[in-house]
Amino acid sequence: MISLTRLNGQRFVLNAEHIRLVEQSPDTVITLVSGEHMIVREDTREVVARVIEFQRHTRRLSSSAELREDLRGQTQAGRGESENTPNAQSRRHA
Repeated sequence: MISLTRLNGQRFVLNAEHIRLVEQSPDTVITLVSGEHMIVREDTREVVARVIEFQRHTRRLSSSAELREDLRGQTQAGRGESENTPNAQSRRHA
């Protein structure tokens, strides 16, 4: 999600994954995958920078979750437990 400003000064948050196109003509026009157009105060470079930062943040969160899963699997393997042992199952449901 990225925070943007409408031409009238109203702030709003947009799901960056729904952006299809960003154009400068002279106002910044954002076209969404739905075909809807939004005109914002931020210039094209700022919108793109915010989208890139959003994507980086999303990847970091995803990578952290994957790392936790990998570590959890390695810990169970180190104990000699498989996913289907009663001990592993009881810990998952606790």
